[in-house]
Amino acid sequence: MRTLITGGAGFIGSHLCERFLAEGHEVIAVDNMITGDLANLDHLRNNPRFRFIGHDISNPLKVKDKLDNVLHFASPASPVDYLEHPIPTLKVGALGTHNTLGLAKAHGARYLLASTSEVYGDPLEHPQKETYWGNVNCIGVRGVYDEAKRYAESLTMAYHRVHGLNTHIVRIFNTYGERMRLNDGRVLPNFMYQALMGQPLTVYGDGQQTRSFQYVSDLVEGVWRLLHTDFHEPVNLGNPEEITILEFAHEILRLSGSQSGIVFKPLPQDDPKVRQPDITRARQLLGWEPVVRREEGLRRTLEYFKRKLGK
Repeated sequence: MRTLITGGAGFIGSHLCERFLAEGHEVIAVDNMITGDLANLDHLRNNPRFRFIGHDISNPLKVKDKLDNVLHFASPASPVDYLEHPIPTLKVGALGTHNTLGLAKAHGARYLLASTSEVYGDPLEHPQKETYWGNVNCIGVRGVYDEAKRYAESLTMAYHRVHGLNTHIVRIFNTYGERMRLNDGRVLPNFMYQALMGQPLTVYGDGQQTRSFQYVSDLVEGVWRLLHTDFHEPVNLGNPEEITILEFAHEILRLSGSQSGIVFKPLPQDDPKVRQPDITRARQLLGWEPVVRREEGLRRTLEYFKRKLGK
């Protein structure tokens, strides 16, 4: 089996490369390094079944070797990144999805799109089911990511309906773990960096907005299972255990032993007030649910960040 993974040098993409290699696949990782890090792949370089291609998948890519699977995980994924790169974010959601779907079609490969819980926007339904159409400000600053993924889902379903392509869509909720970038702007690396550096933890708004956090190995397991089904509509993968951002800040302080305080800043535009997946579909379809408890996952991630910072 040969699997191509776009965004392969990214946080999640590098873990997927590991998993597919462990399953005996040949793996081709594709990344333009806009937010990826080649260091995430250093431990795979000597594997004869692994190959890296430096390429922006918003431009067409030809692969001579027969592909069995195409996974499209390329995209800036944190607000800091997609606010800095709004047009590339839109392009990789639109053109990148078109190019990878075309690649899968040409090879008769299975296809999996990495979508996001952000397609639900600032949701009016809680928790969020896959049947919910969302509440997205399409011209807001976050719309470049939200709408790119919504369009990508539409295009993926069109290829399935028109061409009979074996497509899959995963809606990823907040995921964390080793190889996250310390400066990616998301709440978990922000809090951990600030706690380890003795800086006040920055909480936006009153901190009562909620999130749910899944460890990366749980996500990878869900992606693997979804790819091998005949189900084509979106599937939520996330941890339904909800926590407020303020509670999460105190949890990080307690876990790290940091004496840092907490500072409050204004809530960014269109920041979701709640975020919690309904994973009924994943449970029924995949027999999947998160198995890594948050405290254990956070401990592993904190140790990784400590090593990165030389702490």
